[in-house]
Amino acid sequence: MNSPDVAQSVVVHPFFDEETSTITYVVFGQGDSKCAVIDPVLNYDPRSGRTSTASADKVIDFVRTRKLSVQWLLETHAHADHLSAAPYLKQHLGGAIAIGEAIRVVQRTFRDVFNLDSTFHLDGSQFDHLFHADQAFQVGSLRMRALHVPGHTPADMAYMIEDEDGTPQAG
Repeated sequence: MNSPDVAQSVVVHPFFDEETSTITYVVFGQGDSKCAVIDPVLNYDPRSGRTSTASADKVIDFVRTRKLSVQWLLETHAHADHLSAAPYLKQHLGGAIAIGEAIRVVQRTFRDVFNLDSTFHLDGSQFDHLFHADQAFQVGSLRMRALHVPGHTPADMAYMIEDEDGTPQAG
């Protein structure tokens, strides 16, 4: 089924963070209560070394105002440009934190680069779910697919919204 109505029923709401020039997205089907949050930003000031939840709190307000329920907190990759607010959002909104299974490769690199001790797990256990390439999953009524798109890191993922027959939706 590939109809114009399907593409129009998807809401992708961006939240731009000026400090890091990154974007967090909330994705949900129109009229659906389940949503996904993609790449939530935890604000970090490198001069002071302090973090804040200002960007994440805007997402929380949006989700609560729209009466949405967070099903997934999706990371596209391990970020060097910002810290993730996924654990903070999970604490306040729920949802499963997910990333690509190749995060294990990145974790081994991080252990060596940052001299992390033996208590740092290299198995991806910091996440609730590790997507494999081309894995389909649901966000409420939306059918989505996790795509392995290595770029910044070997663990980079993109998340595609599909029609009911598996056809990618055009934006």
